[in-house]
Amino acid sequence: MILSVSRRTDVPWFYSRWFYERVRAGYVLVRNPFNARQVSRVPIRPDVVDGMVFWTKNPLPMMDGLEILDPYAYYFQFTLTGYGRDVEPRLPDKRKVLIPAFRELAARLGPERMVWRYDPILISSRYTVSYHLKAFGEIAEALRGCTDRAVISFLDFYRNMKGAAGELGAAAPDGAEMEKLAGEMSRMAAGAGMKVETCAEDVDLSAWGVQKGACIDQERISRILGCEIKGKKDPGQRPGCGCMESIEIGSYGTCPGGCRYCYAGPFRKEGMKNWNVRQPILGREIGPEDEVRERKAFSLRQGQLKLDL
Repeated sequence: MILSVSRRTDVPWFYSRWFYERVRAGYVLVRNPFNARQVSRVPIRPDVVDGMVFWTKNPLPMMDGLEILDPYAYYFQFTLTGYGRDVEPRLPDKRKVLIPAFRELAARLGPERMVWRYDPILISSRYTVSYHLKAFGEIAEALRGCTDRAVISFLDFYRNMKGAAGELGAAAPDGAEMEKLAGEMSRMAAGAGMKVETCAEDVDLSAWGVQKGACIDQERISRILGCEIKGKKDPGQRPGCGCMESIEIGSYGTCPGGCRYCYAGPFRKEGMKNWNVRQPILGREIGPEDEVRERKAFSLRQGQLKLDL
């Protein structure tokens, strides 16, 4: 199985200590977002976990304990954009802190285990197409040799973010803007040794050098693992998503990052009131009304490990 850590919250930034505790304990509890009384007990063991995929905007809090993950194949989806604090209010300085963090993590893990995300792309009076192209080009050059992949997506309007988007005057790029962004970003990325892919986009931008991608990438995990894995397309994601199936361990409403484009919901402080890093679940603690079930988990590996000789 593949662990998704996490589409619902930034675990490396805010909950790295908790996650390392769960790896040591060998399991994690996950609440069903559609039925809060149903809780899954998901094993975390090298014999069943084929890979882990981390989403983050700031991996620094996690970087001191990476040796705990040595038994596992994993890689990072690192979001690094040109937005200011009007859009991403809690992030450290991009040039002084986050770009160096990306470079340091790439030096430790290798470019294969680093994916750069420049997303979601929104258009406003400040964040114009020209602004995005300038920011993307500067970041791409700064990350030269640190990754082989840049992922882009365009703003989607979710119910919980309409107010914030309205305050920013934000809109999704139109068709012509998408094509210009895709073509120029593809050209700049290629110059820095990267390919550009889209995330969960229905639009076809292949004529501009941009292919559809997969965040939970079966091929990338197989290469990192050194063994082919087999898995189905994730049925729980949007139709345009190319991800393979995975088990999500995060919880909605637990990210205090405050990014204005966030689809995972605002931070719910009351849900974290009595929470601590020793708890097996992220978010509201387990109560007598909850039903905890063992999640069936098995390896997706096919055949023997491949050695690079």
